[in-house]
Amino acid sequence: MPGPANAGFWASVREAFVGGDQDFTTGSLNRGVLLLAIPMVLEMAGESLFVVVDAFFVGQLGSNALAALGLTETFLAVIYSIAAGVAMSTTALVSRRMGEKDEEGAAKSAIQAIILAVGIAAILGVSGALAAPYLLRAMGADAETLRVGTMFARIQMGGMVVIILLFVNNGIYRGAGDATMAMRSVWLANGINMVLDPMLIFGIGPFPELGLTGAAVATTTGRGIGVLFQLWSLSRGDRIKVRRRHLAIDGAIIRNLMSVSRGGVGQMLVSQVSYIGSIRILATFGSVALAGYVLAFRIVLFVLLPAWGLANAAATLVGQNLGAGRPDRSERAVYITGLWNTAFMTVVTVLIVVFASQIIGIFAPDPETHAIGTRGLRIISYGYIFYAWGMVTVQAFNGAGDTATPTRINIAVFWFFQLPLAWFLALKLELGPDGVFWSFALAYSLSAAVGLYFFRRGRWKEKVV
Repeated sequence: MPGPANAGFWASVREAFVGGDQDFTTGSLNRGVLLLAIPMVLEMAGESLFVVVDAFFVGQLGSNALAALGLTETFLAVIYSIAAGVAMSTTALVSRRMGEKDEEGAAKSAIQAIILAVGIAAILGVSGALAAPYLLRAMGADAETLRVGTMFARIQMGGMVVIILLFVNNGIYRGAGDATMAMRSVWLANGINMVLDPMLIFGIGPFPELGLTGAAVATTTGRGIGVLFQLWSLSRGDRIKVRRRHLAIDGAIIRNLMSVSRGGVGQMLVSQVSYIGSIRILATFGSVALAGYVLAFRIVLFVLLPAWGLANAAATLVGQNLGAGRPDRSERAVYITGLWNTAFMTVVTVLIVVFASQIIGIFAPDPETHAIGTRGLRIISYGYIFYAWGMVTVQAFNGAGDTATPTRINIAVFWFFQLPLAWFLALKLELGPDGVFWSFALAYSLSAAVGLYFFRRGRWKEKVV
């Protein structure tokens, strides 16, 4: 028979799945981390499944389709950066208002974030769809990759409104402490994508055979339905109560969101520019090396996104407890979350080192791609245990509204350390693709050390949003 402590643990696990009206400014921090971490990890696991499912089915179309997928994702990574940056600022503002018990202010902040997201998507979506083939060519796509990938890129870029809204709406829910709702919307979108992907790619049943284009249609459709579900839930007003009076544009809140978002977008763009630069270095070794890199990093994202989900618990706890005037509780929450994330990433590292070949073998279209992807996956994983702390400290800064500090850290680590190191190891020391992989493992470890140093200085506690 389970004891009282065990019963309490399983009751908390059940609440994490079904949701509940929890006050994260009081009570056990371990329980608070558990209630937030379970749905946040599953939310990010669902987000990472978009990447893995597409790679699995597209990989069956050959290396050119896989390379087109990777190049398009390189540009979409910029959109993900913008979406994640706006979502960070949204979480910071909503969580601070919730900690202050200002539900009206939280609802107004939520709606202004949605308005801002739609405006950004409208501008970037049209220009991205028109420029898609030129962007692919600029990244070194050959004629066949360009042929199979142009429509895929146009649909993905043109449909970015659902990408941005999915991120931002979940930022609202995370800030309100309703991580369960964020999880549900992503898994709904993911489930639809998993069903539609093979049907539209290979023409199963009544669906046309669209090839790589089918993957774009499936993913955009899944995300779009997930966004509709989010908006419907916001209109119901469970945890955060959005009403018609909140729909008016509030310039002051939007300016505040944009101010905080600049740092959030900046820190994500810095790391994505590093990723794009690394792609460019890998392109010099041919399409097989590029395909292996794409596969390795798709698995890396599958692993890191759940870890970022756990780290997101720190952002909510920091924001709400700062709003409640409890900075010391915010700090304790970060250390507890960091220990949880380290334990998680330690297990992940062991599994990847042991089973890297089998994991890559599920997706690799040929032996050469398999070999490069396997080495890359193993090498990058050596930095995971340290990076667990880097993720948590970054999210602590973001939850406090201090998005500028992680931006500076990312510039130093990824632009002035990782990219030059990747170039030096891959080309000058002639380590090839392995040199790029080692540069990421070392950069992840360095970012953790620098993040902890600035976190311990404590200036984030003074940030006002």
